[in-house]
Amino acid sequence: MQSKSYSARTLDANALKSFAHPLRLRIYELLDEHGPSTATKLAALLGQNTGATSYHLRELAGHGMIEVVPGMGRGKEKYWRITPGGFSFGEPGSESDPETASAMEFLLDDLVRQRGAELARWREEEGRAPEEWVRASGYGRRSLRLTAEESAALRDEVFEVLDRYRALSDRRETESPESRDPSMGRVVIHFDVLPVGAGQGPAEEATP
Repeated sequence: MQSKSYSARTLDANALKSFAHPLRLRIYELLDEHGPSTATKLAALLGQNTGATSYHLRELAGHGMIEVVPGMGRGKEKYWRITPGGFSFGEPGSESDPETASAMEFLLDDLVRQRGAELARWREEEGRAPEEWVRASGYGRRSLRLTAEESAALRDEVFEVLDRYRALSDRRETESPESRDPSMGRVVIHFDVLPVGAGQGPAEEATP
């Protein structure tokens, strides 16, 4: 999941409203973390019945967020995975109706929650992680003095890099598990451009 990207598909209003559902968000997170799964396995992880997870999987698939894995599963059993290519929520504030705006707010708040949970998880796991992964990880924060145009240029350049690596990752999603590099792992990247204080007037700005 991502709040913005330039090659990813932007969710329309109906998809935004459908995705803004706690159980669907959790199903999407589990597929992202663990890879392809069935309605039955997801139901066990979530403490739900299979009928409920099957329904929500179909809803996610109906908006192109997940898809059935070809050639995986026996008989009528379906394995679901996140659709390669990803998607974005679009620009906050561009929603044309209150219900869509509310869904956007819900999704952005959940994105902030998820990032906090992932950072806290890594801080807890870091001491037990293999050394090569600790060396490959990194925390980054910069406070810069930029114009709106420069900020947008910075954002666009970073997303171009992220999209290039996402395309590499997406190609690997179609490989058979046997052919994948065993050293490969799931890596989460957080990136934000936040003009903190932009909504304040000059008199409200704190003195550094």
